[in-house]
Amino acid sequence: MKIAIASGKGGTGKTTLATNLSSYFAETKQTVLVDLDVEEPNSKLFLQGDLIHHEEKYKMIPEWDPTSCTLCGLCRKVCNFNAITQILDEIMVFPELCHGCYACSELCPVGALPMKPKKMGVLTHYKNRDLSFIESKLDIGEEQAVPLIAQTLEYVDRVFPGDILKIFDSPPGTSCPVIEATKSADFIILVTEPTPFGLHDLTLAVETIREIGKPFAVVINRFGIGDNKVEQYCHKEKIPIIAKIPNQRKIAELYSEGKLLFREIPEVRSALEAIMEYIDTLYLRRAT
Repeated sequence: MKIAIASGKGGTGKTTLATNLSSYFAETKQTVLVDLDVEEPNSKLFLQGDLIHHEEKYKMIPEWDPTSCTLCGLCRKVCNFNAITQILDEIMVFPELCHGCYACSELCPVGALPMKPKKMGVLTHYKNRDLSFIESKLDIGEEQAVPLIAQTLEYVDRVFPGDILKIFDSPPGTSCPVIEATKSADFIILVTEPTPFGLHDLTLAVETIREIGKPFAVVINRFGIGDNKVEQYCHKEKIPIIAKIPNQRKIAELYSEGKLLFREIPEVRSALEAIMEYIDTLYLRRAT
């Protein structure tokens, strides 16, 4: 089963839940945690493990060959991302805008735009007993997160083809990287906080997840601050709230030290148990 942990906004506790939930699951079953927040991955701050794999990741970018180009302008017309422009007798390619769709290269009648590899980031794979942790990180200056997220998910499916629990720590927000990180998930957990900002961005996340048609539920982090409008919204929209993680100073202290919470905070362990029970029930329902 693939579980994506997402949030409408940053800072709600998405990585906190992902690292603690995966470590908790790994006590009883083989688990894979994948940090797909490739622009700013930080799950490794809370996890230990032996490095077993490291590789550089590349995306394919067209490179203009002026010796064979006839300046027909077709490449510029077929590019949906404005990554190619023509100025007089020169074709200019903007790698930052290119999505690597191959349209310009494949449709060029004279083959004047061959695709060339361009490094975009790195992937690392760690293992600690029954917990495998995979992290990908974009190079500084790279603007396209989706290609690296896609290649990371391909690596996970290739290395872990069996019936293994996979948890995706998704990017925050509701843009293209979130869609890429969650579209293959079987279930999505939306992490929010009981504040006006949390409610506003939760509604955006709910709209997005409903649009892609995935089952989901909500976990409220820092429960006890703010108000109860998040609970009212979930009740009105018939969205299950499967756990509430309390707002405690001890949690903030452990987080700042890079420690997992469920080993020292009984309320956090109870929340993880509730999530596991809900997921197990969902899995059995899907199986039957």
